[in-house]
Amino acid sequence: MATMLDRDEYIEQSYFFQTLGERMRNHIPIQETLASIREEVLSTTRLPIAVDFMLSELQHQGVMASAMARLDHYFSPFQAYLIAEAENDRGCFDIRIALEVLQKEARFRAEECSQQGIFLFQLETLCRNRLNYDHGLAAISEDPILDESWRDWVLQVRQQMGFSGLAEMIYLRSHYWARRRQMASGKPPHQTLLFGEKEGQIAWANRGKDPLFLFAALQRQLGYPRVPRPRGPGQTSEQVLPGILRRLEQIEARLKLLEDEQKGGIDLSSYYVHPDKTHP
Repeated sequence: MATMLDRDEYIEQSYFFQTLGERMRNHIPIQETLASIREEVLSTTRLPIAVDFMLSELQHQGVMASAMARLDHYFSPFQAYLIAEAENDRGCFDIRIALEVLQKEARFRAEECSQQGIFLFQLETLCRNRLNYDHGLAAISEDPILDESWRDWVLQVRQQMGFSGLAEMIYLRSHYWARRRQMASGKPPHQTLLFGEKEGQIAWANRGKDPLFLFAALQRQLGYPRVPRPRGPGQTSEQVLPGILRRLEQIEARLKLLEDEQKGGIDLSSYYVHPDKTHP
């Protein structure tokens, strides 16, 4: 399971995701970009080893998400989930949006981030991009920054999302609710409080409203990174080309497997990875 990394790891991750997104916009193949970035990132971090493993997986499988999922002690489940959604041929989640989200999240982690800020940033990413709440919240619940109380609550949100309003769920776990309850009945809260006075007040004021209004107010007041907005309707050539290139790389990897099989069998030794390479 992923653990919180040192600050320099998150700084290099932020650079990695930002550079990968920028070079994709210039239509540079991902394999070429990974090989280049591997030489650019700080060699005293574990990121170069992780990039090596991602490049190997991309060459053999045509995707990066599976490598990130296997490096679960380095990349968080949410990071792997976003890339998997972006690489899904049947989905419509733009990989450049995914990389921008991951760049901002890594930068936020390198600074003074909080459990509240990370959770709200990740949940807003799911909402704005219409990603799967069940899988997304399961990934969020395993984030290394969250303690046991937070994990339990995120799983409750996962079960109740759609039945209870998000504003109400935040309000009922805030110090603002606890103070109002004690003033009204004299009873102290019977559960762990996860949000402060400010978050509780914002949630109370946004009951029954569009959740995006709640997120906008929380982002303004709490200062967590602004979640990148999805592109508008209709795709330009600049948006389509990265997807085509990614698809061609996947087809190329599959064709190579077929060619190897026709020549007498697939050489499985190329899939062997030294144990050190899977533990950056």
